[in-house]
Amino acid sequence: MAIAHISAGDWETLGAAASEIRRRVFIEEQNVPQEEEWDGLDSECQHFLAMLDDQPVGTARLLPDAHIGRVAVLKEARGTGIGVLLMRAAIEAARHAGHPEVTLSAQVHALAFYEQLGFVAHGEEFMDAGIPHREMTLSLD
Repeated sequence: MAIAHISAGDWETLGAAASEIRRRVFIEEQNVPQEEEWDGLDSECQHFLAMLDDQPVGTARLLPDAHIGRVAVLKEARGTGIGVLLMRAAIEAARHAGHPEVTLSAQVHALAFYEQLGFVAHGEEFMDAGIPHREMTLSLD
């Protein structure tokens, strides 16, 4: 049985592993342009790193405005529950910080994943880095 663990920290602490995961998932797999992936906001965020059997396999970040982003799980670890663990960690961090809600911009193919966590989609579909997205919100009340 694989053992999963989520670490929370700043970019200085988790950035090397998180950036490798994001490079593989977003830049290589999804063809997101590097200049869009590296938006300069990482130093302001709280980061989450998922480890599976001591290997980094997933990441997410929480911006100061309670926007969750850059949720990425390596292909070989998808379907293991890592994404749910990452999201729960980010949601709890936002709750702990006193935010009334969290928001995210979901890739349309992942809407059902976020809906199972209680997020509600709103607004029109829009393109980001060539990928269709929708805004989603989760109330923390």
